[in-house]
Amino acid sequence: MLNFFKSFRTDEAGAVTVDWVVLTAAVVGLAIAAYTTIETNSDALITAAGQAVADENDF
Repeated sequence: MLNFFKSFRTDEAGAVTVDWVVLTAAVVGLAIAAYTTIETNSDALITAAGQAVADENDF
């Protein structure tokens, strides 16, 4: 049993998996942040453009 714990502690195969999980979580987080920013700014742009068109039609 002691040999199992020694080999488990020195085995680095799991470290690569943890690295990929952390990297994937970071990419997903950045994608969500980018989507939120783009959605918010595009909604504001569409609203401003619609208001400009409506103002032009008032004349």
